[in-house]
Amino acid sequence: MTTERLQPVYPGEILLEEFLKPMQISQYRLAKEISVPPRR
Repeated sequence: MTTERLQPVYPGEILLEEFLKPMQISQYRLAKEISVPPRR
């Protein structure tokens, strides 16, 4: 049996692809709305 390793998926990737892009929200806007620094 061969096992193929998958590339790790990072939380930021999921957030960007599954929520921010479909909702047309920038990372900067989300950070400001939830009161965290944009570069966290």
